[in-house]
Amino acid sequence: ESVIDHLARDPDNPSSILSCLETARRNGRAVRTALTADMWEAVNATWLETRKLTRDDFVPGRVGRFLERVKERSLLFGGAAGATMLRSDAYWFTRLGTFVERADNTARILDVKYHVLLPKAEPVGGSIDYYQWTAILRSVSALRSYHWVYRDRIKPWLVAELLILRPEMPRSLMSCLGEIARQLEVLGQAYGSRGECHRLAGQLEARLRFGKVEAIFQAGLHEFLTEFIDSSTVLGDEIGRHYLF
Repeated sequence: ESVIDHLARDPDNPSSILSCLETARRNGRAVRTALTADMWEAVNATWLETRKLTRDDFVPGRVGRFLERVKERSLLFGGAAGATMLRSDAYWFTRLGTFVERADNTARILDVKYHVLLPKAEPVGGSIDYYQWTAILRSVSALRSYHWVYRDRIKPWLVAELLILRPEMPRSLMSCLGEIARQLEVLGQAYGSRGECHRLAGQLEARLRFGKVEAIFQAGLHEFLTEFIDSSTVLGDEIGRHYLF
């Protein structure tokens, strides 16, 4: 219960869901004229709904409904942005931030499973291992995509390949880096300048495009993901330094 409280509603945790929604609304108000009416309504209505929640809505037996609602509202905002937002630098930065964050989250979720979750006494490929990999796929809305692409039972190396190297999987690292590189290219042309962030994005994308899952496992999946997360953090910092600071 304390973990749920910390991750879902703790106001002192800037990464809790309620803190993120609060920040989103505050940032939305600050750039109100850059948002379409549909985008603002998605953010504001979600924030107003969360203000009505009580501690009882976050107990283990009920928190699932809140989480499903958050996912629905997040998809609504993303759809509104994609369908109604003017294609300008505000849109490109929004897309850029989306894919930087998505790549980081996918890498962390995959690393948690591989490095932390499997009990010491449980063999790789065992029943607990199988259900945990299935849960990982569900957490990134990729279970059906996995079966569609591989038409096979859950296998760790195939899950890793799907979430790292498959460009057709929207939450894969490869897909995210491709989008990051594209958005940076558009911004570079619009602002007439390129920086270290462009080089880093191209480097990361090339490594994934020409990578093989066998080589990743041979070198160590945890080590690969840790290095990627570190590189993603540096990339985010370089984007901010070049365009925002």
